[in-house]
Amino acid sequence: MLIGMICALGAAVCFGTASVLQAVATRAVEPGSGSGVDAALFLRAARQWRYLLGLALDGAGFVLQIIALRHVPIYVVGAALAASLAVTAVVASRLMAVRLSPAEWCAVGVVCAGLLLLGLSSGAEGTESASLALKLGLLGAAVLVLLVGVAAGGLPDGPRALVLGLGSGTGFGVVEVSVRVIDSVGDLADPALYALLVGGAAGFLLLTSALARGSVTVATAGLVLGETVGPAVVGVVWLGDRTREGLTWLAVAGFAVAVAGSLALSRFGEPTPPPAPAPPAA
Repeated sequence: MLIGMICALGAAVCFGTASVLQAVATRAVEPGSGSGVDAALFLRAARQWRYLLGLALDGAGFVLQIIALRHVPIYVVGAALAASLAVTAVVASRLMAVRLSPAEWCAVGVVCAGLLLLGLSSGAEGTESASLALKLGLLGAAVLVLLVGVAAGGLPDGPRALVLGLGSGTGFGVVEVSVRVIDSVGDLADPALYALLVGGAAGFLLLTSALARGSVTVATAGLVLGETVGPAVVGVVWLGDRTREGLTWLAVAGFAVAVAGSLALSRFGEPTPPPAPAPPAA
């Protein structure tokens, strides 16, 4: 249990810090086409040490996420990953001179309090085996996310950002559950393996598209809801995730508080650069 909590929090720190480092790096190079998926922009940003460090942190965060999902309930890991926005906010306030309002500092504290409640109340991960139907359902959900993303492309910017954000969060939620239920990485007949790959790719592409146009806050709010609520329900209903005896109410409160605090910080889903210095007087 302790190992799982440490790894979940470590993943949040890695992802939150990586977001800021990558934002700093991409804004230090010539802008791309704005198409959402710009390989040339990636290559230019990859020459920046901050971007490479951010990628390394993303990789480390994913490894820690896998370890956490093998030791603690999915609802704990999902809430911790959403809490990476609190890490992003704090790091951005230092590295990018982004000013946090008193309400946002309060939201950071709320996220921490929610995670503390979860840590005190969560039980061990469920031991129930995933059925073939559940694994096929995960694969179907991953494919559906891609189809919804295609259909949402023609929506106005406001609802488009929300739908794509929710779709992206659902894709990443599929990854969370798939990591938990995969029997063996080398089993090419396991539907959960393909659900993981399709869900991860769909989540990344939809989030990139959502942030290219529309409100970052709306898109990130959708992402947080999509990657926390659904996986938590699957873990409790189908995989046997439980809380400590008599502390279900505390776990529910902690989960709700952590997610609510993360939603309050959703503008940090893509950190904004500091204002440009004023030109010198003539």
